[in-house]
Amino acid sequence: MTIEKQHLIIFTRYPEAGKTKTRMIPALGTKGAADLHRQMTEHTLTQVKQLQSNAISFEVRFAGGDLQLMQGWLGSDSIYQSQGDGDLGQRMARSLLSAFQSGAEKAVLIGTDCPDVNADILAEAFAKLHHYNLVLGPAMDGGYYLVGLQYPIPELFIDIDWGTAKVLQQTVKIAENLNLSVVYLPYLADIDRPEDLPIWEKYRN
Repeated sequence: MTIEKQHLIIFTRYPEAGKTKTRMIPALGTKGAADLHRQMTEHTLTQVKQLQSNAISFEVRFAGGDLQLMQGWLGSDSIYQSQGDGDLGQRMARSLLSAFQSGAEKAVLIGTDCPDVNADILAEAFAKLHHYNLVLGPAMDGGYYLVGLQYPIPELFIDIDWGTAKVLQQTVKIAENLNLSVVYLPYLADIDRPEDLPIWEKYRN
């Protein structure tokens, strides 16, 4: 794939009912939870596409579905790659390594659970990578919505309790042990549980 020196990776999942946003199913049902994920991914991509004039390339790394389904959903003009096997950390580390091996000099990875991530925040993340080894976007739930690197650091994604409130804290501790320079973006809220739904209301069309 052809990528720029600044490259963005978007992690998402094909919105299949019953397999997507499962923690939302009690409130929304299987179809409603999948629809929420579909809308949030489309919202994230809208923000990302506002960055393209800044010589930043992007790819969509997906779980579930296949290339044909992803292109049918989000269009054929984007780069799509499967996330592959392994836990979240293994998939993230592999995706970031691939970006650097393909010529990126700064790589940022985001999910689609945080609708407040916009083009300005993404541009800020890349700007901070001129000066810091690691950029983190801390989430209110103790995780992070964005990670940006100057080079591959696979150790950041090993022995992390993914999906818990310890993720950010554990990641920062590893970064400190590696003597990395770290900078933080604003704290933002993820939409993972029914009680988070009011955050999404302002973004609904």
